[in-house]
Amino acid sequence: MLGPLLDVVFPRRCAGCAHGPWPFCDRCRDALVPLAPPWCRRCGSPVAGDVDGCADCPPPPLRSARAPFLYDGPARQAVHRLKFSGWRDVGPALAAAIAACDPPPVDAVTWVPLARRRLADRGYDQARVLANGLRRPLGVPVRRLLRRTVRTDPQARRNRAERLAAMAGAFEATGSVPARVLLIDDVLTTGATAAACAQALTAAGAREVHLATAARSLHAPALHVEKDRAYPRAGFRPGLWLPGDPPR
Repeated sequence: MLGPLLDVVFPRRCAGCAHGPWPFCDRCRDALVPLAPPWCRRCGSPVAGDVDGCADCPPPPLRSARAPFLYDGPARQAVHRLKFSGWRDVGPALAAAIAACDPPPVDAVTWVPLARRRLADRGYDQARVLANGLRRPLGVPVRRLLRRTVRTDPQARRNRAERLAAMAGAFEATGSVPARVLLIDDVLTTGATAAACAQALTAAGAREVHLATAARSLHAPALHVEKDRAYPRAGFRPGLWLPGDPPR
C-alpha cells in the first residue's frame, strides 16, 4: 500500500532524463539501444552475422554474457542514477530488462560485491539491487556467494590486460556454491572483474557461471545505430578496441 501512495506524493521520474514519466519517457525509450542478433552467441556483442565467439568475449571461465542495452544515452544515465544518485528504484526496472534477455537456467543468482569503503559511501550495493530484482522474474534464489579479498583501485583507465592482472584473486566464494550460477553486475566492459568472480565460484564447485549486466560498454565509433539497433560498421572487427584502450 505504501508504494502507490509514495508514487502519488513523490512521483518517480524518468531514469534517463529525470524529467519524464517512469521508468523511461517516450523520448528516452526511443533512444535506448538494445543489443540483439545478429551477435556473438556467447557474449551478445553485435557482429555482422551470428558467431559462437568473438574477440570481445569476456574471459573464461565465464560461460556466457548478456546485457539488454548498449551503455550509452538513457541506459548510461539510468545506471549512473542507480550507482551514484541513490535511485534504488532503477534497479528493479533494469532487472526486468535483464530478465527479458532470457538468461540460461541457473540454480542461484549472485552479484559482484562492492568493496567495503564504496558500500559505506553509497549505502547499498547496486549489483545486489539488480540481483534482488531478478528473484521474482527468474524464480530462483538470490544468494551472497562472493566476497572481496583484495582492495582494487578504479579500473576505468586500465586496458584489458591491466584489468585482468589487477583483479586476479580479488574474490573468494562464501558458503556452498551451486552448479549453475548467474552473476550480476551493472556494466560489462572488459569482463575482468566478472571473470575473477567466476574463477572463485568455479574453484568452489560451480560448473557454469553466466554473466548478466544492465548494459554493455562497446566502442561506439565502431557501431552504427539504425532503427534502434546497434550494428558493427563496415570493416569493424570485434575486439580491435576495448574500453580503457586509446581510441583507434
